[in-house]
Amino acid sequence: MAMIASPRRSSWPLDVDIKHLQCAGLPAASLVQMKLSALDQRLVIRKVGALYPGDAGTLRAALGGLLGQDSAG
Repeated sequence: MAMIASPRRSSWPLDVDIKHLQCAGLPAASLVQMKLSALDQRLVIRKVGALYPGDAGTLRAALGGLLGQDSAG
């Protein structure tokens, strides 16, 4: 799981802006931060939205950079 935050409160390396907010179910400008943690799936109450494919691709590339992998692998 990654953290979603408001851009005005954040400036972390590899932050990824979420451009398609409505698709993601978000009411205001938001970004994904590479603050990763685990969460027991049983604690998830509901799915609010999903990342638009373009946003998901940008996030995958940033995560690959964090893990030392290129975006093709």
